[in-house]
Amino acid sequence: MTSNREKATFAGGCFWCMVEPFDERPGVINIVSGYTGGDLENPTYEQVCSNTTGHVEAVQITYNPEIMPYEQLLETFWQQIDPTDPGGQFNDRGESYETAIFYHNEAQRKIAEASKQELEDSKKFTKPIVTKILPAKPFYEAEEEHQDYYKKQSFHYRLYKKGSGREDFIKENWKKPVNKADLKDKLTPIQYHVTQENGTERPYQNEYWDNEKEGIYVDIISGDVLFSSRDQYDAGCGWPSFTKPVDRYQLTENTDTSHGMIRTEIRSRNADSHLGHVFEDGPKQTGGLRYCMNSAAMRFIEKEDMEKEGYGKYLYLFKDE
Repeated sequence: MTSNREKATFAGGCFWCMVEPFDERPGVINIVSGYTGGDLENPTYEQVCSNTTGHVEAVQITYNPEIMPYEQLLETFWQQIDPTDPGGQFNDRGESYETAIFYHNEAQRKIAEASKQELEDSKKFTKPIVTKILPAKPFYEAEEEHQDYYKKQSFHYRLYKKGSGREDFIKENWKKPVNKADLKDKLTPIQYHVTQENGTERPYQNEYWDNEKEGIYVDIISGDVLFSSRDQYDAGCGWPSFTKPVDRYQLTENTDTSHGMIRTEIRSRNADSHLGHVFEDGPKQTGGLRYCMNSAAMRFIEKEDMEKEGYGKYLYLFKDE
């Protein structure tokens, strides 16, 4: 693997909400919130919000395309916005909140235009896709208080994302429909019970709790990559446990108050399958988290089979630094 680095710049409305979806994803090296598209040098937040500078709020992502292709960044970008809104995003109105893809080279332009056309052709939205595709202009880093806002002001960020309407829009428009009747035919009874009925398989009586082979775990329904055996460890609980996922974006978290407990449930983003729970009693040296998963919600692909099964790009997980 080379140390190849490229930049991607996206405007998706309030930049507070455009960092988290890309942050800590494999291949993403850095994300900066800032302003671009206008002509005023070194604008302030107040100046941009006045809608008189020509700038939009944006994020600039430094990434390794060998691990995170530009196409995948674009897919994530579309899933955060209403691409049919010409006047801003959700409760944020005005030109500084308009959406745009700023391409840094001809290859990015072609990929972005093809991605936009594919979304238009899908008829997912009844209104036209109005997100602009523009050549990149000078990018000005925003003030420090706006960097990593979702981490610094997590409570306010969650309230803002929900209150603005963005969170509900994403759930209503970007969640893939699941036909449970078809799943009953495709899945085993325990797989269906776990993924669709929030079930839990028996400890020490499941397929992967003591797996020692190298490979990756993918979602049993969507095929999305969830975990690597490199991050699996014996937590003494009888279920496969991991210190971290391969790509946090592929997981969603919900508060689970069942069984008289308050726990954090983990679900797969695209299939909306119940996977398990995450706890804060994991190894401290790796961050202190324990992702306790159900074997029935996953399929294990051995390292030597990853290439032929279409997961060759993830072989970087097994390259020693």
